[in-house]
Amino acid sequence: MADATAVREPTSVRHPLDPLTADEIASAVAILREQRRLGPRVRFVTIALDEPPKEAVREFSPGDPVVRNAFVSLLDPGDGVAYEAVVSLDRGEVASWTDVPGAQPAITLDEYDEACEVVKRDGEYQAGLKRRGIEDTELVLLEAWSIGGFTEPEEAGRRLVWTPSWIRPDEGGNPYARPIEGLYGIVDLNRMEVVRIEDHGAVPIPAERGEYRANGSAPVRGDLRPYEVVQPEGPSFEVDGWEVRWQRWSFRIGFTEREGLVLHTLAYEDAGRKRSIAHRISYAELVIPYGDPRPGHYRMNAFDIGEYGAGELTNSLELGCDCLGEIRYFDVTVSNSRGEPYVIENGICLHEEDAGILWKHYDAYTERAEVRRARRLVVSFIITAGNYDYAFYWYLYQDGRIEAEVKLTGIVITSALADGERALYGREVAPRINAPNHQHFLCARLDLDIDGDENTVYEVHTESAPAGTENPYGNAFRAVATPLRSEHEAQQRIDPLSARQWRIANDGVRNGLGEAVAYKLVPGENVRPFALPDAGISARAGMMANHLWVTPYAREERFPTGDYPNQHAGGAGLPEWTKADRPIANTDVVVWYVFGSHHVPRPEDWPVMPVERIGFALKPDGFFDRNPALDVPPPQHHCR
Repeated sequence: MADATAVREPTSVRHPLDPLTADEIASAVAILREQRRLGPRVRFVTIALDEPPKEAVREFSPGDPVVRNAFVSLLDPGDGVAYEAVVSLDRGEVASWTDVPGAQPAITLDEYDEACEVVKRDGEYQAGLKRRGIEDTELVLLEAWSIGGFTEPEEAGRRLVWTPSWIRPDEGGNPYARPIEGLYGIVDLNRMEVVRIEDHGAVPIPAERGEYRANGSAPVRGDLRPYEVVQPEGPSFEVDGWEVRWQRWSFRIGFTEREGLVLHTLAYEDAGRKRSIAHRISYAELVIPYGDPRPGHYRMNAFDIGEYGAGELTNSLELGCDCLGEIRYFDVTVSNSRGEPYVIENGICLHEEDAGILWKHYDAYTERAEVRRARRLVVSFIITAGNYDYAFYWYLYQDGRIEAEVKLTGIVITSALADGERALYGREVAPRINAPNHQHFLCARLDLDIDGDENTVYEVHTESAPAGTENPYGNAFRAVATPLRSEHEAQQRIDPLSARQWRIANDGVRNGLGEAVAYKLVPGENVRPFALPDAGISARAGMMANHLWVTPYAREERFPTGDYPNQHAGGAGLPEWTKADRPIANTDVVVWYVFGSHHVPRPEDWPVMPVERIGFALKPDGFFDRNPALDVPPPQHHCR
């Protein structure tokens, strides 16, 4: 088995974009507690690096003083008010303090666990369990879901979750095989008390076990031989703190409690010149709308990044399981709601993969082939959000291509069917177990700087030339490019039948053929939302209305559904920002790409779901004068 090395937290900060260290988090909390006289009940929802302006990053040179600020989102459960603070770690003071009226920050893991325990201890909930033949809560699993926009008028302003529940067949068994149908708790998180218990009628617990563990399911295959990836001279990349260099690529790794993995300052070296491609890229939101209108289930939707935070849900990865090969791991530091930092070991995985043929041509005249094997660099992290697991990947290729891929796996959410009941808005995946129809929408925030930050986005599609003298044989077709000059023009959906793509060009920089240098965004699998336009989820996740959005760069515009999507009425983020219809031509633009997975469950998704893949690509399109991978050496063995 190949070796793995954990890149431990650097002992000192060397760059303005380095993630906050544990000491910096602790220092920010101590400064706030002292200078703002915070009470013991205050929850620290997010503590992250307050990223410096682009200009400061560009002007920074190794050895320069590093200015460090922490951005902190807090909640005072006593008055229910949310606050934002910027803490100067260099000066040891609170640089700014702002209240955010009406905002409900993300649900912390502490609140999640506490809410579930409050419901478990509630007498009315326990009575509901007894009506279903459950006497002991030891094997009962509850989940605390944001209530979204489904509050009663008298509950306005309260910080609420609702708690669907299941029961494990045994300790460590699959709880989702045995849904506890129709019994829900509504919890006020600030008071940490049950507001009410809903009981929509008992349905017998399914008998299914849903076993998927190797020691408890069917016998494993015996014909799979060992497969090992060996790099005897080590990997081809170099790691210096949080900076990575590989082939012609260079970039910095970042990490936040909300987004998880972030890639900064991506550049490609071309003929000895370092050319910028992106200042910052990340997965900025993940929304899962469910399609079951039955009592209780209609509330089921989740913003796994905006309502919970991908960083805190990050897994510790294991060699040979999550990543294979010559691995370098990065530990990441987050904090709990008391402001106490803790380390997630091996939170980010960095490795190389063979990616098949890079390019090839066989010359029949000489009977010789020239072929190159593709190598790609993989940067990834994985989160578990309740029943679902999401693996997020960025792939860098030797030809300058960037691919984004998200792998969806885990266990489908379940409910119980009564005897004879049909699954109208889902699929019966095991006897009397319903898996509801749902979708997963992700939004990638792409702060692209293609050879500089004066970029224009073009819509490019293909159309047939009109019949006549221009197209006498009927075979002619051409690509048509239209510049998108305002935010409204840039609100677009995919159109695979016209081969629609989007070209991000720097019209002020020309390649050797006289064209503007550019990258193009190529859609992968995608879908439209099926929630009606006036549905609550459509308002709260307004990003789903389009697959493409383009905005002028604004440092404070970071999240497509707004800073506080939890219990927000809707309209925040991209729909709000783009109302101004700001100009976006020849400027520093941010491209937001929304891509979705459509999941009508299958029996084959039970009891654990094989990986589904969705994503997109960013490909050089005139960025280089010719194939930039001509210099990749041939394979070590002879090819014919």
